[in-house]
Amino acid sequence: MGKKFGELTQKHVEFIESQKIYFVATAAESGTVNLSPKGGDSLRVINNKQIAWLNLTGSGNESAAHVLINSRMTLMFCAFEGAP
Repeated sequence: MGKKFGELTQKHVEFIESQKIYFVATAAESGTVNLSPKGGDSLRVINNKQIAWLNLTGSGNESAAHVLINSRMTLMFCAFEGAP
């Protein structure tokens, strides 16, 4: 089960920085949800409450369109190797 934290710990930052892939999910006010795999060198941890994500388009730019309407965004990191 997922957990919610008020800010990132150093352990979280180290985990995030070691990931090769992560997922970004956004949703319109009603109807569609967009969940996209992301990776490469497109994410930076700025501090324990801020990250910067470079939105590189793939088949479209649905994430950006959703965020313009509704600022909610979910980032999901998965431990495909090593400790979760």
